[in-house]
Amino acid sequence: MKRQGEAPGAGRLRTGLMVIAGLILLSGCSSSMTRVQTWEGKAADAGQVAILEAPGAIRVEEVNGRPMPSFLIDDLSLDYELLPGENRVVFTYRTIWARSGVVDNDESKVHVVETPQQILTIDAEPGARYQFEIDKPGTRAQAEAMASDFSVRLLDSGGEVVATSAPRVDADARTRAARVPLPDSRPGNVPAGASAPTLDRLKSLWGEASEEEKREFLRWAFE
Repeated sequence: MKRQGEAPGAGRLRTGLMVIAGLILLSGCSSSMTRVQTWEGKAADAGQVAILEAPGAIRVEEVNGRPMPSFLIDDLSLDYELLPGENRVVFTYRTIWARSGVVDNDESKVHVVETPQQILTIDAEPGARYQFEIDKPGTRAQAEAMASDFSVRLLDSGGEVVATSAPRVDADARTRAARVPLPDSRPGNVPAGASAPTLDRLKSLWGEASEEEKREFLRWAFE
């Protein structure tokens, strides 16, 4: 809209200046917008944290059980700051493919191919940078095949493999199994209701049986 008494072309100049100012503002904020702190509390010195580089196709959902923020731009590449030590990262990998043919008004114009949740454990070192090694599918069929049996390696800045992802369901099941103590299968030491191999349970029962019960059992077993 032209203001009264404004020289010809001044409106376009003013609009151009506003666009330039907006670009300057965005460029000044871009580094902070694409850097995500993964822990609660105050920020750490840059040299004391590790950086996980996540391309737009990787969506990091949790780090050490803490949900990560989501962004309006789906394919935004982000750097995640990790504290030194063990970090458990939960993520998904997704690709977007255009639909062919006619698309109805209420139908999405794209196919989204996404993996089940993946988990990897990083033993992060201060100042280190880590990046995903991902094979890029050339077709939607390749992407779907890749998503059905997905695993990705994590590399350090020297190209060395430092971690490999696994489906979160499998990883959680292994963790739960590792936390269950094994029963003491020595005779007389299997607690009630404990899951022990059949032979161990028989040994336990034999140790608790009376002499008469043992004779009756042997008679039954060898008849």
